[in-house]
Amino acid sequence: MTARVSVKICGLRTVEMADQVAALPVDYVGFVFAPSKRQVTPQQAGEMIRSMKSAAGAKAPAAVGVFVNPTMEELEAVLREAALDVVQLHGEESAEFCRAVKHAFPGTRVFKVFTVKAGETKAGNESTGTSRLEPYRHVVDGMLLDTHDPVYGGGSGKTFAWDTIPPYLAWCREAGIPLLVAGGLQPDNVRDLLDAYMPDGVDVSSGVETEGVKDIVKIKKFVERVQTIV
Repeated sequence: MTARVSVKICGLRTVEMADQVAALPVDYVGFVFAPSKRQVTPQQAGEMIRSMKSAAGAKAPAAVGVFVNPTMEELEAVLREAALDVVQLHGEESAEFCRAVKHAFPGTRVFKVFTVKAGETKAGNESTGTSRLEPYRHVVDGMLLDTHDPVYGGGSGKTFAWDTIPPYLAWCREAGIPLLVAGGLQPDNVRDLLDAYMPDGVDVSSGVETEGVKDIVKIKKFVERVQTIV
């Protein structure tokens, strides 16, 4: 029996690439609104989302907006232009802020990102473990685990110690929400992650790029590697 693992391709910047990705068995596409070399404007994201939904219809992947410590006003400005299905909060957003986002934008899911710092080899303590997740129980619709980056918080393209995953995964299973894992994934290592820990989904950006540009050949290879996990 083949396990169903969701795939998120993050950091799309062109309509052409968005349409190519939407034609694949991909569950989420990410548009970065936080400061980054992959940052897009609300208008650019809106154009990509409309094109994807026009081309793929009901099979179009969910559109995810990636934010770091946004204000409600910033979120509102983006959502006016881009029909996001998910707001992914990658900063230090509180559970109260996540709840406020869900209230302000009904029907929009909220994913909260937590990061693992370099040198951390096990979760479950007061400073870095699952105790920090408790305020988000029954608030967020999904969680993403990424490598900590001192500048942007995440999105570094580096892996973290995967042995920290099990407590987070157990917490998410108990809470009834999916756990996606990011951080340095690429076609040649995603099977290792899934064979060892089998999170609910995987998130990739730089690992499917060539010289900083999304590479459809690498994206297809990544998706194939995930979908053939047994």
